[in-house]
Amino acid sequence: MIALARKYRPKSFADLLVQGHVAAALRGAVAQGRVAHGYLFAGPRGVGKTSAARILAMALNCENRSPEGEPCGVCESCTRIWNGAASLDVVELDAASNRGVDDARDLRERAMYAASAESRSKVYIVDEAHMLTREAWNALLKILEEPPPRVVFVFATTEPQKIAQSAAPILSRLQRFDFRRIGPQPIFARLEQVVASEAIAAEPDALRLIAKRADGGMRDALSMLDQVRSFGEGAITAALVRDVLGLIPDDVYGEMLRVIAERDVPAVFPLIERLVDAGADLNEFVNGAGEVLRAVLLVGMGGQPQGLTEALESVVRRYAPALPTADLVRLLTTLSEMEGQIRGSGHAQLAVELLLLRWALMSRTVELEQVIRSLGGSAERRSGGAGGQPNAPVSAARSAAPPNRPSAEVSEPGPATVDRLRSLWPRIVADARAKSPMLGTLVSETEVAAVEGSVVRLRLKDANPTHAEGLERQRETLRQIVTRYVEAPVTISLQPSSAPPVTGSPASPAAPTPRPQRLTEESARAERLNRLRERDPRLNAAADAFDLELLE
Repeated sequence: MIALARKYRPKSFADLLVQGHVAAALRGAVAQGRVAHGYLFAGPRGVGKTSAARILAMALNCENRSPEGEPCGVCESCTRIWNGAASLDVVELDAASNRGVDDARDLRERAMYAASAESRSKVYIVDEAHMLTREAWNALLKILEEPPPRVVFVFATTEPQKIAQSAAPILSRLQRFDFRRIGPQPIFARLEQVVASEAIAAEPDALRLIAKRADGGMRDALSMLDQVRSFGEGAITAALVRDVLGLIPDDVYGEMLRVIAERDVPAVFPLIERLVDAGADLNEFVNGAGEVLRAVLLVGMGGQPQGLTEALESVVRRYAPALPTADLVRLLTTLSEMEGQIRGSGHAQLAVELLLLRWALMSRTVELEQVIRSLGGSAERRSGGAGGQPNAPVSAARSAAPPNRPSAEVSEPGPATVDRLRSLWPRIVADARAKSPMLGTLVSETEVAAVEGSVVRLRLKDANPTHAEGLERQRETLRQIVTRYVEAPVTISLQPSSAPPVTGSPASPAAPTPRPQRLTEESARAERLNRLRERDPRLNAAADAFDLELLE
């Protein structure tokens, strides 16, 4: 009995699954007589590289080839090539066992002989080409540069980067085609065709599990279907596929989601113990856990997950409302951080238990606006503003937050007067903060003292010399911002604070002035957040009540 992977190997360019870009190019080259002398087929295993090379050889030597460049697939030449039988004009080599310089020289000498007929072509298919040594590639370099007439070389590899490292000059003499990984849905559709053609009873969920397990390889999927089919009589069920292939049951992932959603920390250890007792691969469980969390994230964002069984998809949809998007992103980030540690750990069980414990113990994200709204009137009563409007503090908080762009409502340029600039100063502060949070903080510590012609004099609100130094360095930037609001260009002049100096009593000397602190990004950010709390009583109450950390 022929294995399914061989029986259902593509016989024409049109049969190549998900490789339409390769099929169209090769079919057109054959039809127009523009076939290159060398090709490099690169891509994952089981996606059709060797099959495409055989189809190309069939098309070049088929007597009944269609005008579009497709081989007939039924003539003697096509049949022998497709079956991999001995042929005078098509030679397949495995570079893993023929990788030396002597093998390459032998191949080069054989290529000098003409094809068996004038209308035919000699095709050399070299599989696992990345296994060839540097010396072997050097031996082939000349014949690839100036090949004999009607000789075609096809090199297939899963690791093209190795060829680039050991034989970079070869790549410029070959046409490269990159084969794509086949998705679960196309594999599932092809498996449905195969089981229908073979009259095999199979559950859709069983085929979905095989398609997912194949990891992008159609050949692997057909081999697994053969393996499961040979396990026993009767229909192929999802449970049978899990048993034969050693897959993690869906209910394990359902229990994992429950533990995370309900924060059931003690249940972590029995869950992992169950997997260990069953002999499950914990790395596979971690991979599956990431895929399940991604599916929950996709459902939460209105998407449709692919490749899940009906039972697992139902569980995913049940727990999606309990796991907000922000939480799922944090869970997946934790997985990404710990995945390398888990794979390299000498105690895989402990590493996986720690991962699930972190997921179950992870604090949940709460929208700050919801916290403020839940406090409601109690926060207002604490601040003495019970009679105020409930939405006013939230609006104030939003306006106080540092904007990420200049003010959208810029007034028409007008005269540079003290009163006008003082009324516009909050907007100028916002524009300065959009340029730089530190500049916005510095400008907020100034006020318009006077306008003398084209000179705008600003007065510092405090006596901190660090603020004055910072404004001096960014005087030109501030001048450009102010000029947007006035009719004519202005210059900026800074004057120190007008606050009277602190003096001691006649009987004692003046108290020493404390050394000013250097203004940094951190101190400026902390100052902005403190002001935000002062301006919004409900935000201040929420931060104190729930021990929240405010972040910009």
